[in-house]
Amino acid sequence: WIANRRMKSINMKPVFNHHYYMESDRPKYLTSVKEEIEHNIHVKSGIKESEFVAMREARDKTLAVPNLILPSLQVNMCAGHLPKAENNGCVYLKLPLNALR
Repeated sequence: WIANRRMKSINMKPVFNHHYYMESDRPKYLTSVKEEIEHNIHVKSGIKESEFVAMREARDKTLAVPNLILPSLQVNMCAGHLPKAENNGCVYLKLPLNALR
């Protein structure tokens, strides 16, 4: 919420790696901060921080853990860099199989 408020005046084109959209929506990967503040229910103008936090916490309780959360975290934590190749030349993402229950 705070970051979105700080970016409100910037008209940039951020690219998002996921978008939870309604069935009636078309998937979208490119947007501007201005578009998000005008149309996104989570960051629209006029919403108070307390309202945002309450809405996100309620909504997040209804969402399952994303299927690719562990591999995406592994790559994101390394600033988008993949792990080094193993001795066989292959690059592997190593995931704990029992981490999320």
